[in-house]
Amino acid sequence: MKNKFISADEAAALIRDGDTVALMGGGGGLMEATTLFQAVERRFLATQAPRALTVVHALGIGDKGSRGMNCFAHEGLVRKVVGGHWVWSPRMQQLARENKIEAYILPGGVSSQLFREIGAGRPGLFTHVGLGTVCDPRQGGGRMNEAAQDDLAEVVQVEGREYLRYKPYPVDVALVRASAADEDGNISLEHEAANLDAAHIALAARTSGGTVIVQVKEKLPRGALKAREVRIPAAWVDAVVVDPEQRTSYDIPFDPSLSGELTGAERAAEALPELGEFDERQAVARRAACELFEGAVVNYGVGIPDAVAKLVVRRGELHRIYQTIEHGTYGGSLLDGVLFGYARNASAMLDAPTQFDFYGGGGLDLAFLGFGELDAAGNVNVSRLGGLTVGPGGFIDIAQNARTVVFCGTFAAKGVQLATGDGQMRVLRQGAVNKLVQQVDQVTFSGPQSLERGQTALYLTERGSFRLTREGLELFEIAPGIDLQRDILDQMDFAPRIAPDLRVLPASHYRREDDGLGALTNRR
Repeated sequence: MKNKFISADEAAALIRDGDTVALMGGGGGLMEATTLFQAVERRFLATQAPRALTVVHALGIGDKGSRGMNCFAHEGLVRKVVGGHWVWSPRMQQLARENKIEAYILPGGVSSQLFREIGAGRPGLFTHVGLGTVCDPRQGGGRMNEAAQDDLAEVVQVEGREYLRYKPYPVDVALVRASAADEDGNISLEHEAANLDAAHIALAARTSGGTVIVQVKEKLPRGALKAREVRIPAAWVDAVVVDPEQRTSYDIPFDPSLSGELTGAERAAEALPELGEFDERQAVARRAACELFEGAVVNYGVGIPDAVAKLVVRRGELHRIYQTIEHGTYGGSLLDGVLFGYARNASAMLDAPTQFDFYGGGGLDLAFLGFGELDAAGNVNVSRLGGLTVGPGGFIDIAQNARTVVFCGTFAAKGVQLATGDGQMRVLRQGAVNKLVQQVDQVTFSGPQSLERGQTALYLTERGSFRLTREGLELFEIAPGIDLQRDILDQMDFAPRIAPDLRVLPASHYRREDDGLGALTNRR
């Protein structure tokens, strides 16, 4: 067999003008082929080639600076980007805003699963995920700027029910990240902090007649890998680039607790996570945690949901629920911020498309997610904020399929001043930006679709709690210390229903010293 091991610059030279390039990765450097990305950028800056690439990725990739998708954020290098999440590359967001590229979004799970369908040679992904949202062709079809004109999906009928068919496309190059390759090119993910969609991206390129390039940390002798350790067989791999400096994350060289390699006594007792200074986020997290119950299968999103996850750990209740994140991980202590997607000492790691299969089939009891905008119909927008392309990541796949979805967020933004910690919540200065609007800029979660599915949808803020009803959004709880008219109704762009049994939330949610130990209920 030929020698598949080449340099990063030789690998970058394999990409041609106009190619469709599939990338993988998550924020903070999770499963990111950084060396390959940098080689592509280096070649373009030196030679102005390759040009007019189409770049596809399921989750957010980058550091808001120079890495990840930022390596591709050069006018001329890319023509079209189909991204699940864009916030880690402000430069790419700006190119989209200025119509210098075609900008699209797809649900993260849809993108990962579509790689699988392409790899299997099937006619696209047929799914209910995305119906009634910005990814529905009747609501924009994932097009995020005027330059974007392609139809990524179509509405189809199957046995009298509507579905979306996300259209397949050829993958010319797959840039994959893994841990090790043997001399033949068999690939292991043993030391990675997730699996993501590595194998599915590789197979999509293989089936398309494209090129599969894998970045690894080490080269192993032939036969060094056990058959069950191989996650991508050599038959799918065209080229391997070894980067001995490859890191678990941008800032962590290697940590076996993040790759799930520790068992039993090897797992050192971890310090309880710090909740940070008590504020409105902690108050919302305490209220959100009241929705948990014994044996619940749970997903946490970014933002205030992080605080819910930390609260569960601090209460010693992690073993009483099944914790998941869309990257394919179960259990463990979740990292947050730029390291969202990492879990320390996880109990299981699946491929992301399989995790999204579980979500799409209704496996989640509870999802805790953030919100950017919320409107009178219960619609939520997280995909375009302030005119910038943000993208949903796994939000649509998760929010649309959990039995109960709990949106957690602050009531307003920009200039808000609040005081809490003594059993009350007081508004010292109202925000300049209302987040509860008459109609959201984009529908990333559809309230009407949620009602049709029979979901329970809650919207929790530091000032009060809302729920979705057939008559619209209903306020059913209010924080102690909040003036209903001045602090809630006057700060909304629409008039919600007021529950006849409107109640005042317990002071314990707003008391600094009260951490609500043992708050997990036993109901289902």
